[in-house]
Amino acid sequence: MSFLIRVQLPDRPGTLGAVATALGEVGADILSVDVVERAPGLAVDDLVVELPSGRLPDVLITAAESVEGVEVDAVRPYAGVLDTFRELELIEAIAETPKNGLQLLAEGVPRIIRAGWAVVLRHGDHGAARLAASTAAPETRMSDLPWLPLERATILDGEESWVPRTWQELGTELAATPLGKPNRVLLVGRPGGPMFRAAEVARLAHLAGIVSVVLPD
Repeated sequence: MSFLIRVQLPDRPGTLGAVATALGEVGADILSVDVVERAPGLAVDDLVVELPSGRLPDVLITAAESVEGVEVDAVRPYAGVLDTFRELELIEAIAETPKNGLQLLAEGVPRIIRAGWAVVLRHGDHGAARLAASTAAPETRMSDLPWLPLERATILDGEESWVPRTWQELGTELAATPLGKPNRVLLVGRPGGPMFRAAEVARLAHLAGIVSVVLPD
């Protein structure tokens, strides 16, 4: 099985190599690596690794954290490898068929930022209306969203009263960004975490800003 493991590690030469060695010693094969965030002295990376049949994902945590200074944020099943060119492919697809742009965006964003689902919402006089949603998006209807309209991309508190109970029970991390205008937003959910990083929210905002140029009003 393949797993996505998010690690925090000291930003110094050789640390990622040491993590790779430790993972290899428990039989894990690294398929791809993506840099999520860099800060002074700290790096956050996503690694897609494959484990032999019968091995439990807990061994990934133990192995990675055996390297000094390394912490594992989360481990979850993941299909495929990390592809940093998916953003360009998504933008190109939306530009070719703008009338389907909202649905293409909702389906494409979860794969780009490794989330569980995405929905596009419009805020009006009678609350929020769903304009598009990814296949895995929950069917829960939301009308009272106190954070709308939204002026800039942000991380939302998944424990607030507006968040459906089922989302809270799943420990869903949430982020949102305006989509060309404050009353049209892209809401992204990541059940079970890990939490959204500032760099991921910035990436989401930049993508929304580019896509909104070609989206119909």
